[in-house]
Amino acid sequence: MGKDSKLILDPLADNNPITIQVLGICSALAITAELEASIVMSISVLFVLGVGNVVISLMRNIIPSKIRIIVQLIVVATLVIIVDLVLKAFAYELSKTLSVFVGLIITNCIIMGRFEAFALGNGPWRSFLDGIGNALGYAIILIIVGFFRELLGSGTLLGMKVLGDPIEKTGLYAIGYEDNGFMLLSPMALIVVGIIIWVQRSRNKSLIED
Repeated sequence: MGKDSKLILDPLADNNPITIQVLGICSALAITAELEASIVMSISVLFVLGVGNVVISLMRNIIPSKIRIIVQLIVVATLVIIVDLVLKAFAYELSKTLSVFVGLIITNCIIMGRFEAFALGNGPWRSFLDGIGNALGYAIILIIVGFFRELLGSGTLLGMKVLGDPIEKTGLYAIGYEDNGFMLLSPMALIVVGIIIWVQRSRNKSLIED
């Protein structure tokens, strides 16, 4: 694929939209207490950004520059409405968990940024790859954060018990795992993202700003 492969691979690591570009942080903090919610949000953004990039690319030569932001908002709002309706139809309880955060995909800086910075200046295929790449980069971080927050905060993964309940203490020791409720609070999501950023920059010194 040559240069096209970078459109997918770069956002997965060295140009990740969350850890490098520092975009889309709000959803990373708000909905990652459960792994399932993280996965569904990731799939939603993957659909909206992939399809949205293609639509904006196809319309790029007919959109007046003065109203391009309005057109972009209409496109992303339409796609988000589709996602919201599908969730309410097939995963109603989960749609209530995500609540307003699905709607806030409309204002996700990653999506509007890719529309403006890439889709308006490139063809549909490259725009599609760019959208998929950035959405996958976003998804990787969300899923990692959701994995550790649910595992350590609730002792579960996808709602299934993974870490055993603590056994009654004997003296100074106890066998088992005591759920860490602090992991379910939003500040802990920021700490986990910070750890990911630290690991990423430790592995690639070129990402460290002077």
